[in-house]
Amino acid sequence: MDRNRVRQAWDDVADAYSRNRDPDGEDAALVGDLLEDLPPEPTVLDVGCGDGERTLARLDGTRAVGLDFSRRGLELAQQNVPGAALAQGDMVDIPLADGTVDGVTAYHAVFHVDRDRHADVYREFARILRPGGRVLMTVGTSAYQQVRSGWMGGRMFFSTPGRERTLAQLREAGLELAWDRNVDDPLGSSAYFMCAKLPE
Repeated sequence: MDRNRVRQAWDDVADAYSRNRDPDGEDAALVGDLLEDLPPEPTVLDVGCGDGERTLARLDGTRAVGLDFSRRGLELAQQNVPGAALAQGDMVDIPLADGTVDGVTAYHAVFHVDRDRHADVYREFARILRPGGRVLMTVGTSAYQQVRSGWMGGRMFFSTPGRERTLAQLREAGLELAWDRNVDDPLGSSAYFMCAKLPE
């Protein structure tokens, strides 16, 4: 799906998503697990930060940067996490220099990129990470690509190549799996998370 259409879709649903998504929960608590594996006072990029309450606000003790390509999402993040640095941009072309972050969070974010470009996203994650850096992200266990009408009152694009292809794409990008697990999602389903590491 055209990236500008996905961007507009997120602008359209950003307020509804913020109202309906509980910022707490088992999946949000995984941020603490990530931080335990990073050096003191790490730099962490929150990709697809949206309103900032779910992950960006939990990056205490870090130099946190929120990245989103929805202008409305970033406006909400500025209100909710006023101390965070924010940038508008696309995860397929992250506006950061090579080797500048220790960690990346990407909660329910890569889903909104065409599955043919997921590999581009993982190469970008690997590019901006320092050696030993980690990525914590939601991925899909099965392959699908669809537009859901009525999602949060709008239309939203979702896409994933499935678990095995995702693992292969991570390896091709130079990342290795550190751990993976299913956790409860506050929207009423189970979410599958992977933590991948860039070797030292």
